[in-house]
Amino acid sequence: MNKRTCTVLATAVAVALTLGTTGCSSGKRSSDGRKGKNPATANLGAVIGGTPKKGGTLTVLSHQDFTHLDPARNWTMSDMEFGTRLLYRTLVTYKAAPGAEGGELVPDLATDLGTPSNGAKTWTFRLKKGIRYEDGTPVTAQDVKYNVERSFSPDLYGGADYAARYLKGAEGYRGPADGEHLDSIKTPDDRTIVFELRKPFAEFANATVMPTFAPVPKKRDTGPRYDSRPFSSGPYKIQTYQRNKKLVLVRNPHWDPKTDGIRKAYPDKLVMVMGLKHNQIDDRMIASQGADASAVSWYALRPESGVKVLPNAAVRKRLLAESTNCTDMVQMHTGRAPFDDMKVRQAVQYALDKEIVVNSSGGPAFNNASTAYMPATLFDGKQPDTLKIPVTGDVDKAKELLKQAGKPGGFTTKMTVSNGDKGRAEAIQQALGKAGIKVTIETVDPAAFYTTIGDTTNRTDMVYTGWCPDYPSGSTFLPFVFDGRHIKEKGNTGNHSLFRDKATMRRMDEIAAMTDAGKAAEAWRELDGEILAKAPAVPVLVRRWPLVVGTNIAGAYGQTSFGGQLDYASVGLKDPSKSEG
Repeated sequence: MNKRTCTVLATAVAVALTLGTTGCSSGKRSSDGRKGKNPATANLGAVIGGTPKKGGTLTVLSHQDFTHLDPARNWTMSDMEFGTRLLYRTLVTYKAAPGAEGGELVPDLATDLGTPSNGAKTWTFRLKKGIRYEDGTPVTAQDVKYNVERSFSPDLYGGADYAARYLKGAEGYRGPADGEHLDSIKTPDDRTIVFELRKPFAEFANATVMPTFAPVPKKRDTGPRYDSRPFSSGPYKIQTYQRNKKLVLVRNPHWDPKTDGIRKAYPDKLVMVMGLKHNQIDDRMIASQGADASAVSWYALRPESGVKVLPNAAVRKRLLAESTNCTDMVQMHTGRAPFDDMKVRQAVQYALDKEIVVNSSGGPAFNNASTAYMPATLFDGKQPDTLKIPVTGDVDKAKELLKQAGKPGGFTTKMTVSNGDKGRAEAIQQALGKAGIKVTIETVDPAAFYTTIGDTTNRTDMVYTGWCPDYPSGSTFLPFVFDGRHIKEKGNTGNHSLFRDKATMRRMDEIAAMTDAGKAAEAWRELDGEILAKAPAVPVLVRRWPLVVGTNIAGAYGQTSFGGQLDYASVGLKDPSKSEG
């Protein structure tokens, strides 16, 4: 983003709202990114549009396809929310409610949150009666076991790896294709499933929110093709799915709301239209004309659209902007030169002007510059600033570090980003260039992004990506981003810096063994700062997830446990007769 764009955005919003500077100048800011009230957050914790009425068609406008819908592979926040709220159920899930209430863990397939025994190394879940697939056959404990096992298959990479990290005897397991099964998952009957862990894990119930713990009947498994047609145990089933074009969901006639206290399933049909231009979607949602009044957008507003939304009181009433609770990072390949040199990585830390990246992302109304890896929710509401690097960076310090590393003139490198992050990448490119670090940007379609950067042999030396805690614990953040023992050649997730630091991994094991949750939380916070000093990655910002919904939308709120995405468990229409499709 160039300087003129920054000035236009800041000035337009500031003048329209008389709220003062929005962030193109430096200085201290309040926790919501402004001096004063943030206009983007007026609907935090609220439900837009009242209670929906049953029926009609909800349209979802998208510029992209899903990364994965196969529950064994689905591990991005928006895709997980869509899959687990509409298509398949997991052992436990999050309450369908706005604000902090949406972080409450509740039973889903299971009758409760699981029963630990053997010092939290054994976990037992009982399934509810009456849960059926779209063909009327019952969901069984064996189906949950089967999906957990298939998540180990080499051709089904990309999914949550809690099972691989914690299940006893999982080392070297490659899925059930050859008739091999995990003895650490027992199903004594059709409604009981028992997990034997290799070490105590008091948070295991939280992990069973993941789509990995959804059921897949073996006879319906089609391997990699299951991504295009997962078999429904939720309120909707797939009628048609044309990749990158259109997805149509209709009701699963065998879903019984008496077994499901989470999903309301208000619309009769959901239609996702893909391949639209991002600016086109924003403009259509803001205008909310005709059929678009009954539509929602899949992805967050583009940064440039902030000036069309924030000054307009009528549109702001339809704006959701929950925090993603995710940290965007520049991750550097620590196993390759020049990023195998800590001083080079530290030079990137100092050269990066986070303020221009924040402004390229829509300004401080929609973003906060990040001073730690873990988001503020894992630090009791406020990230620490252990390095004390100015938000605008320190180019002189960066040049000094490069000189110490034997690169006084800087160097040339490449960075891979998702198409939607191109503006942020250009801001990073501009900032690093001032220190002599010349960055070439390679953009990738969002649906292929994680596959591309997960190929550790062929990827670029820098990537711009992020991480979200799966639940409020440091154990679901730092180990996934910086534990080198779980790096994969293909399908690598989280640790895109390929950081293999023995002291860090040893400390992670020590913290994981702590039985005092408070002491463990503090230890994770301290470790965050210790890793930050070694600079495998640079934390950049924490975004909000701004969404404008149509005027005929009801029951809309951002689900805080799924990165601020619209909660499809509860959304519907004010007047179903006005919808089309």
